[in-house]
Amino acid sequence: MNQAIDASVVTSVRAWEALDSRGRPTVACAVELADGRCGRVVVPSGASTGTYEAVELRDGGPRYGGYGVRKAVANVNAVLGPAVIGRDAADQRDVDTYLRDLDGTDTLSRLGANAVLAVSLAVWSAASDGTISESTQPVGLPLPMFNIISGGAHARGGIDVQDLLVIPIGAQSVADAVEWGWRVRRATEEVASARGLTAGLVADEGGLGPVLRKNRDALNLLVDGIQASGLAPGVDVAMAIDVAATQLADDDGYWLRCEDRRLDPQEWLAVLLEWIDAYPICSVEDPFSDDDWESWAELTKAVGDRIQIIGDDLFVTHHARLERGIAEQAANSVLVKPNQVGTVTDAATVVETAHAHGVRTVVSARSGDTEDVWLTDLAVRWQAGQLKVGSLTRSERTAKWNRLLELEADPDIDTALRRWETIQRR
Repeated sequence: MNQAIDASVVTSVRAWEALDSRGRPTVACAVELADGRCGRVVVPSGASTGTYEAVELRDGGPRYGGYGVRKAVANVNAVLGPAVIGRDAADQRDVDTYLRDLDGTDTLSRLGANAVLAVSLAVWSAASDGTISESTQPVGLPLPMFNIISGGAHARGGIDVQDLLVIPIGAQSVADAVEWGWRVRRATEEVASARGLTAGLVADEGGLGPVLRKNRDALNLLVDGIQASGLAPGVDVAMAIDVAATQLADDDGYWLRCEDRRLDPQEWLAVLLEWIDAYPICSVEDPFSDDDWESWAELTKAVGDRIQIIGDDLFVTHHARLERGIAEQAANSVLVKPNQVGTVTDAATVVETAHAHGVRTVVSARSGDTEDVWLTDLAVRWQAGQLKVGSLTRSERTAKWNRLLELEADPDIDTALRRWETIQRR
C-alpha cells in the first residue's frame, strides 16, 4: 500500500450502547484510522417505520422494554469491527459492500441494520474528517424544512397527519430561513394557546402536539400561525404535509382516527386534492400507504407539476423501489434516511439515481435521533437540495440546524442557499 492508503487504514473499531432522543437504546461506534483521524457516531432510530426498511436488531426481554441493543453492539465488536480493520476507509463502497456481505441478508436482519450503519457511518466520518467539499465551486446548502405541528406516531395521535411543516421558500440565506421557522413556530404556539389548546406539548421531533378534532383544524392553525408571524403564506413560507399514510391504512382504505372516518383510496385522494387547492401547500410526503402504488401515481399525475410528492415509506431509501417509482411516475421526490437502508453507499446511490432522473432529494433525520451532525454534512456533500430534521427545539434537532448555520458562516467555504425553483410559490 502507498502512504496515502496506509494513512486511511482502519486500525480500531469500538461500539457501545447509547440512548437516542426518545431515551431508547441505540448503537454508538468509534472508528480510528492509522493517521489518527477518528469518526464517532450514534445512529438514529425511527418510530414511523416503513414495511420495507432495513431491520434493526433489538434484544427483546425485560431490559429497556425489549429495546436494548447489546446484541447489535456485540456484532460490531466481535464481527463487523474486526472484519474492517485493515481496510481503506477512503473506499467507502468497498467497506460497505464488505459489511453487507458479512450480514448476508437483504434487510441486514442477521447482524442488525443498526450495527452495520454504525460502522459504515463511523468509517465515513473518520475518512471525511469534517471536510464538506474539495471543489472550488460554490457549495449549495439545503433548504430547511421545519416541523411545526405533529400528530400520528410522533405525538401520540393528537391528529392523524404525522407532521405539518413549513418551508421558507422566500429566504435568501440559512440564517433567515432558521429565523423565519422560529417565528412561525413561536407564533403558532401563541395562537394555539390563545384558543385554549394544549400546544405546549412537544412531539418527538420538537413540533407542537395540540389535540384537535379534525386534521383540517391543524392546517388552519398553521396558516394562522404563519400570518401571526408576519410572514406571507405561500410567498415567504409554504406549507408541507407528512401524512405517513401507511399508519392510517385500514383494510382497503384509510382510517382518520381523530375524526372516526374511514375513506377508500379515491375518497382520501379527493381530500388531499382539496387540501392542496385550499392551502399554500408545496410538498406532500407519504400521501398513501407503501403498497398503494396506483394512488401515488394518480396524485402525482394530478399535481406533480406544481408541488413535490415525496416518497418515504414508499421508497425507504432503497434503490430498487425508487427505480420502480420512477418507472411508474409514482412520485417526484424521495426522502433519504441512511438508517432505512443501512449503509452510506446505499443511501448515496439513491441520491445519485434520483438526481439522474430529475427526482428531488430530501435528506431526513428520524424521530429517535441524536446530537450528531453528520446528517447535515451528508446533505451538503450530496447536494441534496432540502434538509428535514424536525423543529427548532430539542438539542438533537437544533444541533443539525446549528451545523448548517456554521457552514454558512464559514469564511473558507463559498456557500449559497440552494432553493428548488420547481417548488412553486402559490
